[in-house]
Amino acid sequence: MSAGKHFVSDPKNLVRDSLSGLVAANPHLAFDEKQKVTYVKDLAVLRTKQVTLFCGGGSGHEPAHAGFVGHGMLTAAVSGHVFASPSSSQVLSCLRRVYSEEHGALVVIKNYTGDVLNFGRAVERFKSESVNQGKPLPKVAMVVVDDDVGVVNPNDDDEGGVGRRGLAGTVIVNKLAGARAASGASLSEVKAVAEYVVSNTFTIGCALNAASVPGQGMPRVLSDDEIEIGMGIHNEPGFETKKLEAADTLIPSLVSHIVGSAPFRKAHPGHSGRVILMVNNLGATSNLELGLITKLAVEATRDHGFEPVRVYSGTFMTGLAMPGASISLLVLPLDELLRNELLALADQPASCPGWVNQAWVEDAGCTDESAEAPSIHVEPTSNETWERVISMAYDNVVTDEPQVTLLDQLMGDGDCGQVLLSGATAIRDAAQSTQLPLNDPAAALARISSIVEDSMGGTSGIIYCLFLDGLAQQIRSLNVADNASLTPKLWGQAMLGALDTLYQYTSARPGHRTLIDALQPFASSLALDGKLELALEAADKGAAATAQMQPKRGRAVYVQQKESTADAGAAGLVSVLRGIVSALL
Repeated sequence: MSAGKHFVSDPKNLVRDSLSGLVAANPHLAFDEKQKVTYVKDLAVLRTKQVTLFCGGGSGHEPAHAGFVGHGMLTAAVSGHVFASPSSSQVLSCLRRVYSEEHGALVVIKNYTGDVLNFGRAVERFKSESVNQGKPLPKVAMVVVDDDVGVVNPNDDDEGGVGRRGLAGTVIVNKLAGARAASGASLSEVKAVAEYVVSNTFTIGCALNAASVPGQGMPRVLSDDEIEIGMGIHNEPGFETKKLEAADTLIPSLVSHIVGSAPFRKAHPGHSGRVILMVNNLGATSNLELGLITKLAVEATRDHGFEPVRVYSGTFMTGLAMPGASISLLVLPLDELLRNELLALADQPASCPGWVNQAWVEDAGCTDESAEAPSIHVEPTSNETWERVISMAYDNVVTDEPQVTLLDQLMGDGDCGQVLLSGATAIRDAAQSTQLPLNDPAAALARISSIVEDSMGGTSGIIYCLFLDGLAQQIRSLNVADNASLTPKLWGQAMLGALDTLYQYTSARPGHRTLIDALQPFASSLALDGKLELALEAADKGAAATAQMQPKRGRAVYVQQKESTADAGAAGLVSVLRGIVSALL
């Protein structure tokens, strides 16, 4: 079983070292290295103004919880070893540090046995200390977050004694309760907000695999086509392992699990209302995929009759580098006044490294149509010569694609032949279906440029597009009435003008081992002699010469040249030009 790779000096000191790095990068934080307590640097002043809050638990869930220490959220956080609760002595040290004699303190924990026991004992020890000192009982309250619905049978109202774990919903508790405390509310008011969030937040997670633990490795490994539903943030097995599904099937099923779970149905029997939606990266999911998950979660939530009025998407509570995500729904009160109060707390800025404040702006009324291209209708027409040129260029690209792809595999990323074929195919299809204004050369080139942009992509695609855009402009400026008026020399002159357009946006020039080494000789020869055979010969020689050139542009710059091979882009262009010339001779 793979041990996994990690950036580690000493696993025993990893948590302490990581927290030291967090504090070094955030000047508002201070760090008790011995007890592994992270707290706001102006704590002495802050606890005279408001209820203090702290959270904690095992490490490995960053940014939770130390990353949420700051004004408007947590006052402090206490950290245990990876996936292990801090000791009661650590927690007690944190409570002593942050406790506000005037306002009191709220302790927020996740529903895990170790956390409940150690934090609970610390609270009781703190109370006993006050009694022993002849002081009144301290104003300390504790809330336990149990938002996980992945351990509950969604069709069974009886939870069977299985404890619901605390997951990413804990961060929502910290955010709203922290905002309430920052507004000057009493301990009972802060606790009431926290308890509402706890009672009305529901979370389910899924993972593509477990996470490797520094110094311990992988506890188990899922196969490539498996996914686990309900996997815990400490690598606990989920309630179901099944085949990996497409996201547009998987994500709606997770939302359905939430709203169909016994805790959710018990708290909210009706399928309507407004919610806060949190999509949480479990540590190793790309932002690209997380955006997709967020989109699908929003849509699925609406499909169940709930409107997400706030959507948080990001990394809040991880399971180390677990490839997965969790979805949390906080159902807001039906009472508009109470709902707006909670939303105001959600919107209140928090100054901590793990929380990204949302920017709310009014819709100024900009319409989607303002970004659309102007509507210019050019009647599609057929033209035998153009159709023959396009067809033979396509056939040539089909024939040469394997060789172009091979050349690119040797020096690039291996997609040049396929990209070129994709563009040629799209142009061929447009010509066959009579979508091109072939009797208007400039309009035809402009339309072909748009087709290339949609079908090719990549650097080579945009180079072709810029050249075709410039060529269309050059042809239009010639004021020729039809195709017959365009002699080979005029085409060559227009191509040189199009190269000038291209050169405004790329530093690639002849000798840099790119398709320019074939394109520029072709255009120059055609403009000078007006003979297609000589121009093609010049392009062919230019492409062949790239085999002896040192790459100066493109991905080939980063690859050690092992053999004399022509540039794939230049070879691909010659394939197109050979087809064009063959059709015209």
